Amino acid sequence: MTSKEVSDTSNEASLPKPTQAGRIETCTELISKAMKCLGNGDKDCVTKLIEELVKANCHNGYAVGREIADKVRDVVHELWLVSDNECRCELLKILKELGITKKWVRNAVRTSPRYLNEYLLIRCRISWENRTTRYEVIKNAEDILRRIGWDEIRMCEELWRFVGVDVNVFRRYGIEPCVWLSDLELLGDLRRPYWFGMAETDLTIMIRGGSIRLALSTTNTIDAVFFVKLLDTVKVSLVIGWKRTNLPAIKYADKLISLDYYVNLSTDKWSWPIKLSADELERIIKGFTDEELAEFVGGAIDGDGSVRYVESVYVGIMVCKNCPKRAILDVLKEVIAKRFGIIGDIYHYESEDALEFHGENAVKLLRRVAKYMHHPLRRLRAELILALYDGRISLEEIERLYEQTEYERGAPDVKRNHALEALVRAAPQTHTHGVWVGLSD
Repeated sequence: MTSKEVSDTSNEASLPKPTQAGRIETCTELISKAMKCLGNGDKDCVTKLIEELVKANCHNGYAVGREIADKVRDVVHELWLVSDNECRCELLKILKELGITKKWVRNAVRTSPRYLNEYLLIRCRISWENRTTRYEVIKNAEDILRRIGWDEIRMCEELWRFVGVDVNVFRRYGIEPCVWLSDLELLGDLRRPYWFGMAETDLTIMIRGGSIRLALSTTNTIDAVFFVKLLDTVKVSLVIGWKRTNLPAIKYADKLISLDYYVNLSTDKWSWPIKLSADELERIIKGFTDEELAEFVGGAIDGDGSVRYVESVYVGIMVCKNCPKRAILDVLKEVIAKRFGIIGDIYHYESEDALEFHGENAVKLLRRVAKYMHHPLRRLRAELILALYDGRISLEEIERLYEQTEYERGAPDVKRNHALEALVRAAPQTHTHGVWVGLSD
């Protein structure tokens, strides 16, 4: 049978049948024709017959019985086995347009969910959600949340309330505790230098089966909400994993819950080098404009940095000792000094090294980079410090306000080790945005 002969039968095969027996007869005939086309090596013919089988509801076991539906899957499987990537992608596109679920396709081609998802994304560039897309579900859920009073500002305020920061007090002094949300949506573009700064500090980049995974992990209360909003700019659906972990350095936390966040993307979405030498890193950073350099530093501070005010101002960027990311400190020290005239020093600690800026140098750096910082606590501290040096608040006022942002030393602190509680309380949208997986000791 040829492709032309198939087209001549398409109208007849697509007509609804009044009885199950009539449908079964139609389906059996189409399956027989498809198998003949397979025997003749006519893939176009098979593809068109699969389309007719679906239109005639022959894939639906409830309509025609399991035996017929299984034979339709067999036809799809046989075509899959003899097809190249181009033919497979065309088949997947047709099945998607016909409203077939990914689960049905996965069973037909006899592959794992992960393999099919990666094949769709990487090989075929097909974004496939079921009839009501995940994006629509998320947006509908968020609309409901907003109607009952939830939005990003409410989320931010709830986070601050949870960790003991009174947003109204800060606002009376003209300091907005939720300013970290400003322009966050711009980070949907992964080409921005902010992401390279994150990748050189805290963000983990992995290549997995032809896709790119962006991953972050924390037990920290504030990071828990920040990471959700940050990765949410990249992809509306992310995976949040949780597991129990023991950290011997944490005196007041016997059993910690660590949250792991990740999104999987096609490789063409990530434009920054994953592995590079110190010379390559230096070339890229020196090639930045002043604003790009400031944004890169903002991402690095958000990733693994610190902003403090204890009698004087301190800004630091930390990286692991004796690891590939260590090279960033030497490059940044040189480039920031040459470009901005801001002097920092590298300090060596037991498990990490740090590029640190103190006093006026730290203030000058914050003036450059604060607008690119989105970590809630570090941005709030930066705004406090700049308000002091701009004369908008007094020394007494900054000490009183800054105290709310401090961690308790040598004692339990809700700002530490309460990641899961913060996420559940402050960010209810994660129940739709995130696919929650795993909990193990």
